[in-house]
Amino acid sequence: MAAPEATSSAFGATVGYGSRQALVMIDFAQAYFVPESPLFANCPHTAEQAAQLLAWARERHMLICHTRVNYRADGLDGGVFFRKIPALRVFCQGHPLAEFVPALAPRDNEPVVTKQYASAFFGTSLASLLRAQGIDCLLLAGMSTSGCVRASAVDAIQHGFIPVVVGDACGDRHSAPHEANLFDLSAKYADVRTLDQVRASLI
Repeated sequence: MAAPEATSSAFGATVGYGSRQALVMIDFAQAYFVPESPLFANCPHTAEQAAQLLAWARERHMLICHTRVNYRADGLDGGVFFRKIPALRVFCQGHPLAEFVPALAPRDNEPVVTKQYASAFFGTSLASLLRAQGIDCLLLAGMSTSGCVRASAVDAIQHGFIPVVVGDACGDRHSAPHEANLFDLSAKYADVRTLDQVRASLI
């Protein structure tokens, strides 16, 4: 998938990759890849691309952060969001669908940020962690493009980080919201790049 093009000179300027990058792997849970799951997205290509991105980042000794969603058994810590989306019950503590996809599971030296809402930043220590490591650019991959990836990219730029969304390492329940959100992110909130483009730019 090629990066979406800006519609006019008023939108879509390229921001670049900053001076020090980190990879944020957003919610690569079994819930999105197991057919019996109510959140099944049917996008195995996303997991394959994400695995390549993860391996490349590890070879570069890049800081890699993973996010996961976790709720109490009663969902009380999920607030209205938990009530709005009944399928989020698969992320209650102990549910097997909340576990990481094995091929994308974090290593012991890779921080895991636990969250209850869409953005990787909301109610978490992610911004502080990144600033303490001198990070100014985030490569974002994950599930889903129109939800947690988009929310995290918008919050990233609002926190002063350069967001680079690796579009072919993100997935959604349907191609329409996936493509529409990549288009809009590229116009206003992030640079959207393919995995090949990222690897070619950060040699």
